[in-house]
This record gives sequence, C-alpha cells and structure tokens, in this order.
Amino acid sequence: MTAGSRPPARGRNAGVGSTGARERILDAAVRLFAESGFDATPTSRIAEHAGVPKGLIHYYFRRKEDLLVALVERLPEQSVPCEEVVVRDDLAASLRGLVAELERRVQPSPVLSHLLWREAETHEVIRAALRRRFQLVVEQIRRVIEAVLPYDRADDIDTAALLLARAVNHGHSTARLPESRSLLDSEIGLIARALDPRPRWHPRPRGT
Repeated sequence: MTAGSRPPARGRNAGVGSTGARERILDAAVRLFAESGFDATPTSRIAEHAGVPKGLIHYYFRRKEDLLVALVERLPEQSVPCEEVVVRDDLAASLRGLVAELERRVQPSPVLSHLLWREAETHEVIRAALRRRFQLVVEQIRRVIEAVLPYDRADDIDTAALLLARAVNHGHSTARLPESRSLLDSEIGLIARALDPRPRWHPRPRGT
C-alpha cells in the first residue's frame, strides 16, 4: 500500500488488522503529542511511529483534530454506581470511596490525562469533552452526598459538589506528576464536617 491510499477492502480478518492499525496510530499520537505538543506534531511523524502509511491516518481521522476526539474517548469511564461507594451515615467515607474509585480508574492513563488537559487550553473540542466529564463528577458527588445526608441542604450540597469536583479535576489534570496524587482526605473531611456536623460515635480502644 502506498502513502495516501485507502486500506484494502475488508475481508474475513481485515477488521482485526484495521483495528490494530487505528490503535497504533492513537498510541503514537499520545506519545508524540505528550513530547512535542499537538500543533508541533505532523501526521507524517505519527504515521512513521505507528508503522502505517500516512494515508491510513486520514482514512480513520479526517482531520488531525479528530485524533484528539478519539483520545478523549480513551479516558477511563467515570460513571461510578452510587451504591458501590456509599457508607451509611458516613459522608466522609462515602466521598473518599468515590474519589478513590475515580483515582483508580485514571491511574493507567496519567500521560493521556495530562496531555488532554494541557491541549484543552487551545482546542475547544477537548474543552467541551472535559466539561462533560467534569459535570458527571459533580453529579456523582451530589448523589453520594444526598444518599448520606438525612436532611435537604440543596444549596450547600451544590456548592460542596462543585468544590470537590474541581479538586478531583485538578488531580486528574496533573496525574502525570506522582507528587500531585492525593485522595483529598483533608478536603473531604472539611466538606463532610461542614455538611453533616452530627457527632460520630467511635468505639473506645480497649483498656481505656
């Protein structure tokens, strides 16, 4: 196949090879965009690193920006079932469970996460996708809080969900930096105490 030509017609095994080529292109794009930035990386270099003809990139991705759209889709799923993290009558533990699960999911892709948040500064398509993901985190935090609190504090809950989601978002945007990793224990503790000041019962240590 020469550069600029389309892939051969799909036969019985063509799908496997084609899928592999598309994934190699995306793998190369992540590495090169992380090293040099999106604008400074030509598609010819991506093709070279992926081991495919340049024309194959344009077969799968009509515009170079479509590579960024496809990379957003590689980010881990953020929808965490509420019942998996809620601890009855313990808001702090519930929020820590949610944040820990979101952190666990983003851990395999720190370079991709860091890259996309960086490129969001200049590409609206990335900003729009990340805004949608951010709003999903806000909604999940709100649902967890509402599942634990025994009373309605709608305005405070909205504010708390937004603040914690911003902290989570910041952690994911700097996920490539190990020293930035945190389960936000202090922030979660502060939010939990502000929303639910009910005293907690803790068993006394033996011998006291």
